[in-house]
Amino acid sequence: MTTTGLPAPPTDDLFELRFSSTARGARLARRLASHRVHTWGHRYGSEVNDTVSLIVGELAANAVTHGLVPGRDAQVRLVRLTRERLRVEVSDTRGERMPAVRAVLPAGDEVAGRGLVLVAALCQEWGVSDRKGAPGKTVWAVVVTATP
Repeated sequence: MTTTGLPAPPTDDLFELRFSSTARGARLARRLASHRVHTWGHRYGSEVNDTVSLIVGELAANAVTHGLVPGRDAQVRLVRLTRERLRVEVSDTRGERMPAVRAVLPAGDEVAGRGLVLVAALCQEWGVSDRKGAPGKTVWAVVVTATP
């Protein structure tokens, strides 16, 4: 317990969650990632929390839309690399469908196609790798959390 009577925030540097490959699962992943970032000291509504929430939301939505394999879950991982950097990872089980940023943004009335453009704009770097120990891929992004 802290001097305020509240439990001390977790000090571990890793958060992992498997979520159902549904829109509801993607929303839950986003909310729980936001909660973990909050417990790591980046309060709800802060730039870091909002950035991580948006990135998790976009990558989780892509995973359940484009990486869906019926009956298979997706996974989100947050890793504090250093005090200044946090890595967001979202994995799905569909390795043959690799994401790519569109060369041209969709027209204003199109509802899809902006997710990875947002991710690329909000993070320090991002990429795709083979999923370790399971079929599929992991889309990751590194977010700056503090001025080095």
